[in-house]
Amino acid sequence: MTDYLRLDQQLCFPLYAASNLFTRLYRPLLDELGLTYPQYLVMMALWEATPRAVGELGRALYLDSGTLTPLLKRLEQQGLVRRQRAQDDERRVDITLTDAGLALRERAEAVPGALLCQLPMDASELPALRDQLQKLLGMLASADPRKKG
Repeated sequence: MTDYLRLDQQLCFPLYAASNLFTRLYRPLLDELGLTYPQYLVMMALWEATPRAVGELGRALYLDSGTLTPLLKRLEQQGLVRRQRAQDDERRVDITLTDAGLALRERAEAVPGALLCQLPMDASELPALRDQLQKLLGMLASADPRKKG
């Protein structure tokens, strides 16, 4: 009989542990940029497209506004982003990159490669693993009870 309460039987535990270990590997690389991992994710989303509304950023990063707002405030204090109310809808707050935020992208370009060098994994395996994780993320997002009636 399978004991479903064993850690080695869980799907969520290896994902949780892997996330923690990834964050530890990123920490020294991101310290050089003055960013935490969640701030790095925000910056990557903004490097893809700016300006972006706070709600749009939250959806892209799977973060609620209670988590995202303090991140954005710290990034604004660092001079990397600017928050401002949308002119056409005062309920919406738009986030734009400052010149310093745009310039940081060039330094950040070395981070993914530096991280991959630390993984004892063949780079050709990464796309399939990423695709599987994206598929799982989509299934989890669609099962989120907060999105259901």
